[in-house]
Amino acid sequence: MEHRKILDILRHGHPHETAIVRGWIRTKRDLKNFSFIELNDGSALANLQIVINPQVASPDLLKQLNTGASIEVQGTLVDSPAKGQRLELQAQQIHLYGGVDSETYPLQKKRHSFEFLRTIAHLRSRTNTLSAVFRVRNSAANAIHQFFQERGFLWIHTPILTSSDCEGAGELFNVTQLDLANIPKTERQSVDYQHDFFGKPAYLTVSGQLEAEVMAMAFSNVYTFGPTFRAENSNTSRHLAEFWMIEPEMAFCDLQGDMDLAQDFLKSIVQAVLNTCPEDLDFFNQRIDKTVLSRAEAIVNQDFERLTYSEAIAQLERSNQSFEFPVEWGLDLQSEHERYLTEQLIGKPVILYDYPIGIKAFYMRANDDGRTVAAMDVLVPQIGEIIGGSQREERLDLLQQRLQASGLNEQDYWWYLDLRRYGTVPHAGFGLGFERLVQFITGMSNIRDVIPFPRAPMSIEF
Repeated sequence: MEHRKILDILRHGHPHETAIVRGWIRTKRDLKNFSFIELNDGSALANLQIVINPQVASPDLLKQLNTGASIEVQGTLVDSPAKGQRLELQAQQIHLYGGVDSETYPLQKKRHSFEFLRTIAHLRSRTNTLSAVFRVRNSAANAIHQFFQERGFLWIHTPILTSSDCEGAGELFNVTQLDLANIPKTERQSVDYQHDFFGKPAYLTVSGQLEAEVMAMAFSNVYTFGPTFRAENSNTSRHLAEFWMIEPEMAFCDLQGDMDLAQDFLKSIVQAVLNTCPEDLDFFNQRIDKTVLSRAEAIVNQDFERLTYSEAIAQLERSNQSFEFPVEWGLDLQSEHERYLTEQLIGKPVILYDYPIGIKAFYMRANDDGRTVAAMDVLVPQIGEIIGGSQREERLDLLQQRLQASGLNEQDYWWYLDLRRYGTVPHAGFGLGFERLVQFITGMSNIRDVIPFPRAPMSIEF
């Protein structure tokens, strides 16, 4: 007989069925002649109660059934008299896989701070909150692939190692095999990269966008979903050195189509998580942030407001709200501005578009006004910007002008410019930081708690 997941038993099990379950003990209590174990296998937020008759387990075995121990139990499902659970398992056979020293096991039945749990990232997934986070993360990742695959997008794998800095995307991690104690130098005393592995400077990628544009010029609609890296020495609740990005790129697409896809994408992913993880979202709504469910429903049930950057600046100026950072046309909006727009002024998700040309990257398409580019950001409550995208500049001469104005060397982008020489088309795309999406869905306040093994300054332990 094969073992069953606890989630399957909780949802579909029936009294008098025989079942085998495997998992880790969350709690054990002894009452009169019986022992009661709460068992969890990670498939569900709820535990399955195991009732142990003293004839089933020897006193020596019972002593080893401590919090954290891993076991297999075979038994019969019965109606549970306990409040809040439909079924429990009456044990007939118990096998102990791995015991636990109860004196040193760090996860006891008490509330642990998220800061403490980050110091034991190898065990924190066994807690209610983190296990719920990672089930939501899994559900969202699956929904992302399903969304794009159903629409005929090709999933492409862009390089982790690159010589491109995807200008404006962030600080770069250098990758080298040079002996740092004996770095070869040129006659001008700069680093001689001819002696390095690739013969030129190499980095961990900050974005797969430029390569996605290459593939969109052959397959029309593509997307990336993989790790990206930012060497920003920032110890905040919003930044990671390693995170996952989703970047669709669409040929024969303009800014309007880009905004439409971004809205449909967010609606679809949030709805999928609502469908597949209802117990986990209820938990977050009760324990973490009481607006989790209402925010999710607001995403799913209404269209997003669309404003130009200029209209947003005007609204912020008229609000007379006191901000830490100035509000002025030509300056980038900060998180406080974005959140005030979506939480206070508009009251729902907002898509801002047509940003000043001076604050956006060279590859964004110049608008006819000469002042703005066809860029857009999607703003949501609690997070601010969650998606950033644009229509790309498909006109060779204007792209060359933007490169020059940005102080970039055309030769470094020869292959990117070739896309405009050989069969250029209007195209657009956007990027979404996956961890910010998981933060938004779960209400978790620190981005380090929505990725299994967070990478941040001075933090690479696990």
